[in-house]
Amino acid sequence: MTHQVAFLSHSDCGRHDTGWEHPEHVGRLRAIPRALRYDQALFEALQHHEGRHATEDELALAHDRDYIARVREMALSGGGRLDPDTVVSEGSWDAATAGAGCVLDGVDMAFDGRARRSFSAVRPPGHHALYDRAMGFCLFGNVAIAARYALARHACERVLIVDWDVHHGNGTQALVEHEPRIHFVSMHQWPWYPGTGARDDRGPLGTVWNVPMAPSLPSSQYVEALLGAVDAAAEGFTPDLILLSAGFDGLEGDPLGAFTLTLDDIATLTRALVARADQWCGGRLVSALEGGYAPDAVAQAVLVHLAALA
Repeated sequence: MTHQVAFLSHSDCGRHDTGWEHPEHVGRLRAIPRALRYDQALFEALQHHEGRHATEDELALAHDRDYIARVREMALSGGGRLDPDTVVSEGSWDAATAGAGCVLDGVDMAFDGRARRSFSAVRPPGHHALYDRAMGFCLFGNVAIAARYALARHACERVLIVDWDVHHGNGTQALVEHEPRIHFVSMHQWPWYPGTGARDDRGPLGTVWNVPMAPSLPSSQYVEALLGAVDAAAEGFTPDLILLSAGFDGLEGDPLGAFTLTLDDIATLTRALVARADQWCGGRLVSALEGGYAPDAVAQAVLVHLAALA
């Protein structure tokens, strides 16, 4: 019998070298398997899968080919900066294609039955990346690419993307808001980086649910607001797949956010999305790491998230 939940990763994701002074450094990723080794029961309950590299054609489901080539060439020539926040190193092309590829493998596994639910521990993150430029630590929109891939490659007619990162998923929204078969929900701190995601921004087709929230509220308010938006987004639109941008920078004490979520809240949110996936789409829920900049806290949150997925 196969494990119901897959843990996807790729060693190349560690080759994206931003420097230890950068908030999005490799220590975020290293902390996760280190913590997982101490939870033997959870480790054994998961299906461990090394993902593949996304192809340039797959990246082009959501991104401009000239931009894709520019990222590749910058990495091959030794690296540089695509914007003040976003670093490219010699290993960043392999890291970014592996990160996207893990999430695409998660989609494949959800539809072929190998693992209805999965979590991809990947970097660089993706939800700020735009069609033809990098932004906010992100090179390629892993979850947006996965949504378009699911529509193109599988018997999938409707995708619901949920983004609970503390920052608005502006890149994901931009990459999917013209596709009526994708609904997008983002709960995020407001006002905060990147300054987008107003409540009245429903996208050109009315397929976007933005949930801007003040900092430092009781955590139950964040949980209730997100789940209310998820239910609104699924009204009259039963998804065939739920994709989750799982940023853990909404945890209390994260250096880049001021939400107050606890590990219990992560468990509550995850279980609620699992229940909805079971009700709506045969349990298909594909989750991918976005933000979260206190590595040990991120690792503990990932363990709670995985346990609730399982």
